[in-house]
Amino acid sequence: MFEHGLEDCELCNSPGGDVVWESDLCRVVTVADPDYPGYCRVILNRHVREMTDLPHDERMRLMEIVFAVETALRALYQPDKINIASLGNMTPHMHWHLIPRWRDDRHFPHPVWAQAQRVQSRPRNLVDGRQLGDQIITALRTR
Repeated sequence: MFEHGLEDCELCNSPGGDVVWESDLCRVVTVADPDYPGYCRVILNRHVREMTDLPHDERMRLMEIVFAVETALRALYQPDKINIASLGNMTPHMHWHLIPRWRDDRHFPHPVWAQAQRVQSRPRNLVDGRQLGDQIITALRTR
């Protein structure tokens, strides 16, 4: 699985969160962040640094999955906005962050990585990982 001495890649060596859905191409994990329930990552199952390193058909499949996760998060959490980002500066392994956002969350309207605007967020309903996985499957079937 390792390419070019990537034995220390966090996303090659661990799931990266609690897996709620997976395929041969990628996995969807939840990120344990009490301020941002529903925060997910879509992580490629092999080490690739950039989207353009993937063949076209895999890029399209990966984005369909990202969009399905967004659809599932919108249905289950009803946020004001979904932030979608692929950074990889700290972990150069292809992955997407999908973060439900609310106007009264700690950082809104700024990125979750910016300085907090509020001391705490209002508590949100939590969704079971199985329910999120089922909703992702539903979203993939209706695309």
